Amino acid sequence: MQEYDVTLKVLLQRSARQTLSALTGTEVVEWLDVELPRVQNPRVDLLGLTPSGELIHLELQSTKDSDMPLRMAEYCLGIYRQYRKFPWQLLVYVGRDAWTMPGELSGPFVSFRYGLVDIMSLDGDRLIESQDVGDNVIAILARLRDHKEAVRKIVTRLAGLPPGERVVALEQLLILAGLRRLEETVEEEAHKMPVFIDIMENRVLGREFKRGLQEGRQEGRQEGRQEGELRILRKQIEARFGAVPTWAEQRLAGASTEQLEELATRVLSAESLEGLLN
Repeated sequence: MQEYDVTLKVLLQRSARQTLSALTGTEVVEWLDVELPRVQNPRVDLLGLTPSGELIHLELQSTKDSDMPLRMAEYCLGIYRQYRKFPWQLLVYVGRDAWTMPGELSGPFVSFRYGLVDIMSLDGDRLIESQDVGDNVIAILARLRDHKEAVRKIVTRLAGLPPGERVVALEQLLILAGLRRLEETVEEEAHKMPVFIDIMENRVLGREFKRGLQEGRQEGRQEGRQEGELRILRKQIEARFGAVPTWAEQRLAGASTEQLEELATRVLSAESLEGLLN
């Protein structure tokens, strides 16, 4: 599910102000370093600073995880250890099935709770009307009256973007559409737009692109997390910039798992391969 997380993090950080406001009731003036000390999984999804100086932690989850309360508690203490203040925590569920996991962890003299929001509770039709393209793309995950009509409106909105932004936004829409089984609907509507024909015929987009990412994840589970991250990132780079040159392969081979994760977050918005890896 990594490509979903990467896409959502990029959108929320850059171009989805209405979605962020609907989820949290506030805005973020600065996104902070999320590398936490002495936590089993030290990388939180998003940690931001609000105008009032509060910390807000957003964790994105597309699958059910019975250990989520423990993970959130560990994140909370890790953030406190680094910033000496407790964050306002929100788990944003973006999966298909209803979320049934608890939002708290309790025991003798211990009580820990965090917020939980199913992104389906957001008004997707309203997000489509937003001036931020990130809101328009995320709308495909929210509550919609008519999915086909909504996809048509989103694709029409993306068609009006400058060419470079258009390609990235369509990639993001195709990735998130997989969470709602709407890939074919997106492809069908995109084929009706002349500006998207060449993009949709490119083999690295659409279902072929997503299938390649899935293969990378499966191989990663067999060969180790770092190798899996490298394979996924390589496919993302090929989708954005074409074949990976030797100098780039050498640089990627020496990167740590954490560095590969960071590059995967930035690749969808990078303007060039040199800018991404330098």
